[in-house]
Amino acid sequence: MRQDRESAAGHGHRITAAIACHVARSGGTIDELTRLLLHPDHDGGRHAQHIALRSGQARALDYIRRVWASASAVVTGTRVLESRHHAYEVLAALRDRIETTPWRGERGRTALRVLRAHLSFAETAGGPLHHASERQTAEEAGISRTTLRVVYETVLKPEGWLRRLRVGHSREGSTWYLDHAGTGNPRARASLSRSWTTQYPPDLALEEWTTPETGMRADIDSTVVARLMSHDAFAHRGLGSSALMIVGALHVQPAQTVSDLVATASVSRATAYRTLRRLADHGLVHHAGETWTLAPRAVEGFGLSPLDAASQPGTRPAPGWEGIARFYGTAGTAVRRRTLHAAERAAYREALDRLAEHRSKAVVIVRDGRQILVPTPRPDEIPSTWQSTGGRVLDPATGRPAADWRIATDGRLILITPADQRSYDELAAAHAEALSEWESAA
Repeated sequence: MRQDRESAAGHGHRITAAIACHVARSGGTIDELTRLLLHPDHDGGRHAQHIALRSGQARALDYIRRVWASASAVVTGTRVLESRHHAYEVLAALRDRIETTPWRGERGRTALRVLRAHLSFAETAGGPLHHASERQTAEEAGISRTTLRVVYETVLKPEGWLRRLRVGHSREGSTWYLDHAGTGNPRARASLSRSWTTQYPPDLALEEWTTPETGMRADIDSTVVARLMSHDAFAHRGLGSSALMIVGALHVQPAQTVSDLVATASVSRATAYRTLRRLADHGLVHHAGETWTLAPRAVEGFGLSPLDAASQPGTRPAPGWEGIARFYGTAGTAVRRRTLHAAERAAYREALDRLAEHRSKAVVIVRDGRQILVPTPRPDEIPSTWQSTGGRVLDPATGRPAADWRIATDGRLILITPADQRSYDELAAAHAEALSEWESAA
């Protein structure tokens, strides 16, 4: 089949590329790689040998040259982490890069939350290579899994911030690698309408500008963002991601004007005014003239003291992030998300267990030309806490006897319904006959 040939060719190419990367990393040359791949006793070069046999030696050599060029480029741009200290230096440089990158638009700010969650996982793991599941990342970033997947596919993966090396399965999360952006598609985010401002003057006479409204001098404290983003106060329909950016920017550089925040927090002027007004209503920020400053305990979610708030009409001093979440109706969002994720994990693991049961093959032996089934441990044995007098079964959910279930004398769980055509004595006799047959064969 054509698809089988394509999959085999793709597998052979991946093996060839891996061998080329190893030769390039160990200081080899293209001539050594060619001799290695075209050696008849080397199984790793079977793909190149097949090309030479099918299309000629020149075609195979050209293929090896292209693979070598790609492998050399990959190895040249790869950092070798020599120690754990070096790994932490790489993560610190990555954190600085994240904090000085403009994250424009709501999607960009959401991408920052996801990226900062992965950076926390990487710092715990001790290097850019780390493990994280989608549910775990969504809980850390304070967003839904649907939003998380959109950000993965439209921002972080295309721009080279994140690479998924292996998809998670069962109880293991996916394997991720954090990297500096710049290796991805540079036009991926430029195509998003939310990334650029729509506030353009109507004609050239009004000096139309062709750059985004938000400046390029972004500067936020991502540690503060990582600490606050899982709170319900910053969920959707709450203060939102723009408040996170402004709090992070003011934490680094106090006393900034709106024009400064447009650049440092990567928000538009309208978003800056709207968000500052919300924060000021809760006493989290205050302004003197044109400059804005965080309240003394704003990072903890507490607004101005009642004495200070009395001098500013319309201010409701925030009693903490939980109080702000209750005000916006977002309290309990994180708990509901964790509960949903726990239920999804349990259902997924139960489905895997059921699939594993179906996949297990029956063990048989052949005796005189007949196949005899090897009895397996029966899964219908019930705990003693479910057993009641008279062979009744207690429902674990209600604690009352279940009408359709009985316990046999051997402790097996038997379902009795009107559709059963055989009595328990007949079922027990059939099982005893199967056991006798097996024991005699054994």
